[in-house]
Amino acid sequence: MMRSVEEMPLARQVDYVFRQLENELTNAVGGTVSIQIRNNAVGKYGIKHHPIDTRDGVVKPCSGTGLSADQVAAFRKMAVEVLQMKRSWTHGEIQYDFSVRESSKNWSASVMYESNYNAVNWMSRYQPQHKTSFMEFN
Repeated sequence: MMRSVEEMPLARQVDYVFRQLENELTNAVGGTVSIQIRNNAVGKYGIKHHPIDTRDGVVKPCSGTGLSADQVAAFRKMAVEVLQMKRSWTHGEIQYDFSVRESSKNWSASVMYESNYNAVNWMSRYQPQHKTSFMEFN
C-alpha cells in the first residue's frame, strides 16, 4: 500500500527531493537547494545555481568541474543527516548552499533552517480583495 507524502518521514522526503534534483546538481559549480516545508511535509523544492561566470566584463560558462556523481550522493546523505538538528517546527524552509572549490575539487555545503508558522497564511492574507491601481494611493 502506497503511503501519502504526509505519512513519510521528512528524511525520506528530503532524500527523494535530492534524487529528483540529481541531474541538475551533477556538474553544478555552486548554488542553493531550497525545500519548503508545510505540516512537516515537503511542499515545493528547487535549485538555484550559478551557470555563468563573469570576469573582466566577459560572460562565459562557469569554469571548472562541478559536483561529481559521488559528491551529489554525499550531499544527499548530508542533507538527510542534518535533519536531526531540526527542532520541533513543522512549517518553514530549509536551504542547502553548496560550492565546489576549483583549485582542490573539494566541495562544501552549509544549511539554514527557517521556521515560519505564518508562512501558510501568506498567500491568503495578502491577496487583494479588488484590483487597485497605483494611482489610488496618491
